[in-house]
Amino acid sequence: MSKIEVDTIDKQSGSTLTLGGSGTAVTLASGATQTGFGRTGTVDWQTGSIKTSTFTAASGEGYFCNTAGGAFTVNLPAGSAGAIVSLSDYTRTFQTNNLAVSPNGSEKIGGVAGNASLSVEGQSATFVYVDATEGWINIQNAEDTEVGATFISATGGTVTCSGNCKIHTFTGPGNFVVSQVSNSATNNEVSYLVVSGGGGSGSYTGGGGGAGGFRETKSPVTPYTASPLDGYPSSPNRITVTATTFPIAVGGGGAGQPSPDPGGAGTIGSVSTFSTITSAGGGAGGGSNIDNAGDGGSGGGGSEGQSGGSGNTPSTTPAQGTNGGTGSSGPNNDHYEEAGAGGGATTVGGNGTHNGPSSATGGTGATTTISGTPTAYAGGGGGAKGELSSGGSQPQGGAGGGGNGSFGATVNTVGTINTGGGGGGASSRSGTPGVNTGKQGGSGIVIIRYKFQ
Repeated sequence: MSKIEVDTIDKQSGSTLTLGGSGTAVTLASGATQTGFGRTGTVDWQTGSIKTSTFTAASGEGYFCNTAGGAFTVNLPAGSAGAIVSLSDYTRTFQTNNLAVSPNGSEKIGGVAGNASLSVEGQSATFVYVDATEGWINIQNAEDTEVGATFISATGGTVTCSGNCKIHTFTGPGNFVVSQVSNSATNNEVSYLVVSGGGGSGSYTGGGGGAGGFRETKSPVTPYTASPLDGYPSSPNRITVTATTFPIAVGGGGAGQPSPDPGGAGTIGSVSTFSTITSAGGGAGGGSNIDNAGDGGSGGGGSEGQSGGSGNTPSTTPAQGTNGGTGSSGPNNDHYEEAGAGGGATTVGGNGTHNGPSSATGGTGATTTISGTPTAYAGGGGGAKGELSSGGSQPQGGAGGGGNGSFGATVNTVGTINTGGGGGGASSRSGTPGVNTGKQGGSGIVIIRYKFQ
């Protein structure tokens, strides 16, 4: 190889100096520096060396930085006019693990003697050293513009929108079909509400049905006002979806006990499911003094002298429901009794009082805006007063679709559909159609919410 050593190369004529011919690479030797070639604004990207830990950058080079394993620092070289360094988010994790950019010694970045931070997902930045006053200046700052999936795409149920979120509502069985997921794991975490069917009430001073189990988790990327039961931000029940089909089950309400005398318990509600989440059906209201109240998402109310059923059965964290109320005690079948109310998602069912003015109100459900509108779900069914009871008022169902209990000639009501509310308890009164017959619990619902833009 020949070598020519000169101090100066200048053009012979004209205004153009050509180095090499077509297809010839002109290489600057390692360690050599250059001036006057208009280097500012361009770098050589180091594609063969992905950075995963703290390092010192060299002028004229661009680096792909992988912060998936944790944040680290890039130390800029000593500044000289026109020095240039570029940095890019290799794994799109700068938003989670920031990349710190540190100037050399007492030099500055943007006029400040301190570190800069790259903290945007998919961010790329180019720094050029200008002078001692401003130091390194970020001349180009951009987010990822690659073509790829940024958000979830899915079908199933009834689809509505709220802000930048899509909402899929299932009032019956179906499939939540995810055809595309985001290249950002955070955007693949969905919010959900799973409420099962409420319990049916008992007959002949029968207890109110317990509310269906209420389970909710809010994703960090789908803001809304969730119920106190979602456990945010430390809920253990978060779901990150993949591109697959998720079968949805929506539980029906349990049947009320039709036999008026001697009375019997209602039927437990059916479960609702989404992915790994199952909400238990609401517990059945007890019947007269022969059939105990049932356990479930929330417990059913007890009949005369009976304890209410247990809620949060099976146990979940956070709890999916509460206990049912206890029926009043008195002389057997004296018709002054009051059955206990079904438990709701957030409060227990009210206890019955023997010939007292108070009424056994169904346990309160939980209110959430996951659908875009504040809505209460999983209220317990009200208790029921015996036909000879005096004073007080009709036992009310709990907020969230709980049915009202019977009192005098006032007929009890069913739990509201697609709320998981328990059926209202039945009185011992005879001669008024329907007043002494147990009522059905309300069916459940499943709602899924995710960011789509």
